[in-house]
Amino acid sequence: MTILVTGATASVGRLLVDELVSHQVQGIRALTNNPIKAALPDGVEVVRGYLGKPETLPAALENVDTVYLPPLPAYVDEFVAAARPAGVRRVVVLSGEPAEYEKQGDPAEWHYYKIERAIEEAGFEWTFLRPGQFMNNTLDWATSIKAENVVRAPYPAAVQTPIDLSDIAAVARVVIADESYTGQKLTMSGPEGLTAPQQVAYISEAIGREVKFEEQTPEQYLALWTPIVGEETAQWLLDGFRMMAEYPMTPEPTVSALIGRPAVTYREWAIANADAFR
Repeated sequence: MTILVTGATASVGRLLVDELVSHQVQGIRALTNNPIKAALPDGVEVVRGYLGKPETLPAALENVDTVYLPPLPAYVDEFVAAARPAGVRRVVVLSGEPAEYEKQGDPAEWHYYKIERAIEEAGFEWTFLRPGQFMNNTLDWATSIKAENVVRAPYPAAVQTPIDLSDIAAVARVVIADESYTGQKLTMSGPEGLTAPQQVAYISEAIGREVKFEEQTPEQYLALWTPIVGEETAQWLLDGFRMMAEYPMTPEPTVSALIGRPAVTYREWAIANADAFR
């Protein structure tokens, strides 16, 4: 059985390749635009290509049984068009926790649900991985921490359950190896609910100097992020913080239940990534 990891040099895909290799899973093929730069482990078959270049997919999908698919909705239709005739049987999709809510709204705004729907309607066997916020998202704070020892964000009472990328990759490896998870939508989170000020405190501890938290008004947040991500996305992010303040998130047990160890805590993540904030 050949397993194709698409996006094999992306943040989760690269970790997934390492997970599969370290657990001696056989038949790993990795799709990447730059095989030399990828420096993937020995024993991994490396194929040059990208989901956004449909002409590269037939060769990559030859004799493939299972595919790991990252959340790139712009290319899912092209993937389906290539994977069905190639005989791909099963697809493990890195989706996202918002997928369940997206399908209740405007199809034009679907992101994660667009991928899930396309894979399901195409008739593949599937498993959808639905993590929430990534711990790595807080690397956006590095610039202000380095320059001012401060983090600014709205809604300080908002409670998130951030997850480490390595835990997502570990769950993906389990699901790829164990077909009993076929047909499941696995919501995933980190092991604890945290506010932004609590996360800042862990970063402060990790780097050994005081970092302050300053509350932004919604207007200040939109003024900062709209030029970067656009008005619609900035408002969507802001609404998410507001919702998490009104309805605090609670941890999901999925990670520890599937991988047989505790999920990485934010404190552990902050220590491991301290140099990014120094």
